[in-house]
Amino acid sequence: LEKMTDLVAVWEVALSDGVHKIEFEHGTTSGKRVVYVDGKEEIRKEWMFKLVGKETFTVGAAKTKATINIDAVSGFAYEYTLEINGKSLKKYMENRSKTTNTWVLSLGGMDYRVVLEKDTMDVWCNGQKMETAGEFVEDGTETHFSVGGHSCCIKAVSSGKRKEGIVHTLIVDDREIPEAVE
Repeated sequence: LEKMTDLVAVWEVALSDGVHKIEFEHGTTSGKRVVYVDGKEEIRKEWMFKLVGKETFTVGAAKTKATINIDAVSGFAYEYTLEINGKSLKKYMENRSKTTNTWVLSLGGMDYRVVLEKDTMDVWCNGQKMETAGEFVEDGTETHFSVGGHSCCIKAVSSGKRKEGIVHTLIVDDREIPEAVE
């Protein structure tokens, strides 16, 4: 395994199916460009005469579009920015925190990362889309699924405030799990 000597940038991107690591190698003398997603080589280009530009690839189970922009800052200095679905990583993550809820919990010595996609009500756990059963209850809805033999329920209840909208709570074995901040 050749050592990554031209590694210039590493990003961590939290998607519904997990947190993905993106690494970028840029050989400024050879013009080499290599993109790794979760340690797997996605793009390799040798001997590029143009040192600036962009590389586009996909990340995760949903094949989310990602682009690395390579810009010259001054002389032989370069700046590398990552865009997810056409937005800067920061903007994408800010928007994502509005459209998803994430919980991290430990059950029987195993760690689980549960993600609710609010627009579709899809539930993901450790990279797998879960089978769920939804039901209407007196004060909102409940989405039921199980993780590692434990019964789980995401309750969706109106906050009563227009700005806050609907509040989602994960309950596992009658225990409320605090939301994670990613």
